[in-house]
Amino acid sequence: MAHFFRSQLALLCFFVCFQLRGASVSKAPPLFPPDPRYKADLLLVVAHPDDDVVVGGYLARIALDEHKRIAVIYCTTGDGGGNAVGYEAGASLGKMRTIEARRALGAYGINNVWFLTGHDTPGQNVLWSLDNWNHGLALDEVVRIMRITRPEVVLTWMPNYVVGENHDDHQAAGVLATEAFDMAGDPTKFPAQVTAPRNRTGMMNLTEGLHVWQPKKLYYATDAFEDFGPYWHDKKEQSPFRKNFLDGRGPSYPNTDVSPSRNKTYAVLTAEHQKYYLTQEGYLGLDAFKNNDFSGFNYPTRLIFGKSLVGGSVTGDVFENITDKPIGFVKVRGFEPRPENGLSVELAGPWGFYREFWKAHNLENLAELIPVPEVAIRFGNKLNVPLTIHNFTDDVADVTVTAGLPSGWTNEMKYSVYPLKPGESYPVEAIIVPPARGEPKWQEITWKAESGGRQIGSVTMRVYVSNEGALPQ
Repeated sequence: MAHFFRSQLALLCFFVCFQLRGASVSKAPPLFPPDPRYKADLLLVVAHPDDDVVVGGYLARIALDEHKRIAVIYCTTGDGGGNAVGYEAGASLGKMRTIEARRALGAYGINNVWFLTGHDTPGQNVLWSLDNWNHGLALDEVVRIMRITRPEVVLTWMPNYVVGENHDDHQAAGVLATEAFDMAGDPTKFPAQVTAPRNRTGMMNLTEGLHVWQPKKLYYATDAFEDFGPYWHDKKEQSPFRKNFLDGRGPSYPNTDVSPSRNKTYAVLTAEHQKYYLTQEGYLGLDAFKNNDFSGFNYPTRLIFGKSLVGGSVTGDVFENITDKPIGFVKVRGFEPRPENGLSVELAGPWGFYREFWKAHNLENLAELIPVPEVAIRFGNKLNVPLTIHNFTDDVADVTVTAGLPSGWTNEMKYSVYPLKPGESYPVEAIIVPPARGEPKWQEITWKAESGGRQIGSVTMRVYVSNEGALPQ
């Protein structure tokens, strides 16, 4: 009987092996590559429809004549702006401004354009905009689009507090773009984006199937008074306390060069670009053509070098050292707490945020641009300056804060003495008010902190006071 079962088992094995040898082996189809329709050489991340005009000459140069692929993210629809040509406002204005932007960029052949859901937030405090946009949700979107477009270069607004238009939304766009630059290559950041879908052709795929991506270079634009362009040209507005921080800080592209493809200067092309934004400052482009005077658009496009992961020079071409070969994820330093001791005072709020933000993202070069913080304000308006007093001692301490003000200014701080327990940090809102009127000028203000009869620190700020040009603080 045992012999019979062994014979049957051998026969079964023979037939199984025969069937396996004769069966065809199924092979999975090749993976789809990332969609090439969305690949970008440069991703521009800005806040509002019409922000692109500031770099319009450069966009024309690389899109029309260098044939670079460009994608654009607008973090808002511009729904909080004014309307120069009609009564439409709010959400309706935002709908119109998105069309203006699509038409303006479409004239350059730029069609990959995204609008996020942040509301236009006129002001100067970047933290206000980030909170109003829901920082984490907005960052999720920017990282997603960066992984879709896989840009070699990212260009955005400079994340810094400067005297100029200095819109907090502009700064916030720069913060998001910088964070996304350093996150898009990290699979632990927004991991659902880079997890394969369960059923690519089916429904309800909650994971997205993107690939991580590390951009290679990061550049910034600015709307500070130094960056002469269509909006301002008055040298009196520039700070007498420091040099032009754009000098030698990045590449510069003349708008007086002639576009080979359009046989026009890039200044003329920028004026054409400006005309699409009729609800905003479109009249600047219209007037330039009406008067055949493009001098307001002749100023070069000047960029600020953020960082490069592929080498190259600070003032070299944006695409210097860029190749088609992807690079691996490059980790940044991240936040590192400072060693603390004794009593001290420092600027807080957006200035305190930037102090740590630049270090965390390996952008210490931005701290060098404006070594003494600055702000713009209108005559008669309150200037709010957040300070923090630290007590990293083992004893209680009373700290007295005094303001050194220019003639005609008033101090509206409610308290002058602040009690601190050991290890405590006390937030202080310094409130001062300039005169109701006067000649526009730069002035310097200093707050001093004392305890036990000795000075423990000071904070200096430079303020440009004028009748116009400063957003609400």
